[in-house]
Amino acid sequence: MDPLTAIAAAGVALVVKGALEATGQEAGRSGWTGGARVIARIRERFRGDGDAEAALDRVTDTPDDETGQEDLERMLAAHMLRDRGFESDIRQLVDEAVAASGRGGPQINAALIKNAQVFNEKVEIKGDWNVS
Repeated sequence: MDPLTAIAAAGVALVVKGALEATGQEAGRSGWTGGARVIARIRERFRGDGDAEAALDRVTDTPDDETGQEDLERMLAAHMLRDRGFESDIRQLVDEAVAASGRGGPQINAALIKNAQVFNEKVEIKGDWNVS
């Protein structure tokens, strides 16, 4: 998986997390409250693109919809390709989430990502690692 697609997948996982936080299902589990910021930034960029807006709404309304997540990932990657400033914003939000996870922040896990593809590059893990 190329880096842009990996960022898009992580962005979608954060949208899912933000949607779950908004409904209270994930509230209080992390000190990082960037889920709403991710959704707001994506919504701002997607404004005027009906298909992209629909994909975002589908995931925020039904976070566990795997097909919706895949559609949103494609839309997100396409918009990041067209707008490098937007890509930079999403990358920064993903980096903040990763940094926060080292401080007990959000956990982006397989339950959120579901069937997202995983890139086959070197993965380094720091800190505690729990497998359940």
